[in-house]
Amino acid sequence: MADSIKGTRSQVVLAGAIAGLVSRFCIAPLDVLKIRRQLQYHSLADPLSTPLSRTSGGVLYLARDILRHEGITGFWKGNIPAEGLYLSYGATQFLAYRSANQALDLVEQRGNVKIPGVAKSFLAGATAGTVATTVTYPLDLLRTRFAAQGTERVYTGLIASIRDISRHEGPDGFFRGLPAGIAQIVPNMGLFFAFYESFKPLAADIHLPFGSGDALAGIASSILSKSAVFPLDTVRKRLQVQGPTRGKYFGSAKMPAYRGVMGTIRAIVQKEGWRGLYRGLGVSLVKAAPASAVTMWTYERALNVIQGASQHSDAGHGSDGS
Repeated sequence: MADSIKGTRSQVVLAGAIAGLVSRFCIAPLDVLKIRRQLQYHSLADPLSTPLSRTSGGVLYLARDILRHEGITGFWKGNIPAEGLYLSYGATQFLAYRSANQALDLVEQRGNVKIPGVAKSFLAGATAGTVATTVTYPLDLLRTRFAAQGTERVYTGLIASIRDISRHEGPDGFFRGLPAGIAQIVPNMGLFFAFYESFKPLAADIHLPFGSGDALAGIASSILSKSAVFPLDTVRKRLQVQGPTRGKYFGSAKMPAYRGVMGTIRAIVQKEGWRGLYRGLGVSLVKAAPASAVTMWTYERALNVIQGASQHSDAGHGSDGS
């Protein structure tokens, strides 16, 4: 069986879940900083608006501000829905990727055609990203809203937030910005898996202090793919905090109401310039390296451990029956 689809369905789900859980906890502080950076509204047309680089826009300033006013736990705001997001997203993503690869293998066998490896990885990655994003999107929205809470608490807890959104925004409130998420994740994950499958053989013989070349392939793949689609990530974050609580989040007191993906892009470019679409890119790239490296490295190792335990268990049962 091809390496890209090794492991049984349950083994892939478990390994993907473990990878997502470990990765989320490690990069949570950077995620909070990135989200707050993306939500900071700065109008170029407002004479009273000071450039973000001179005020609270600096990442180091943000970090000091969170530590001073919210404590160390402020860097893990939104961690409960985020852990649920990464746990379910990781499992869904790897399962969908494996299933898509198997479906493409069937197409090749029954249609007597050969799909190029990069094209197969892109299609499988895009499918995996779309499925995982849609299934887990409400958790993504909750993660963003909790991470964007400053000293003023918008929601008192996870259950309260679900109840409040349901009451005041309806079911659609949990899917604000989903089109931007899908528009972002399809090329992002498609490009990520295509790059990863291409870089993995090249990095196979590289040995690093923190693991094999799998981690290095994950880093390079994530940086390239995330940079290409980052404006859509900013649009998604801006749309996720729309609604009756829009002005209560960190840095968004003057944020206008946005409607639709293209409308949000136009509004950001008109009011904040093209740089507004890339606010937080630096933190995102710094986050991308450890996040992807930890995810892919943990996934590969977890799958190997799970498979080894399964084989050991099977061998034990076989010897008992002999």
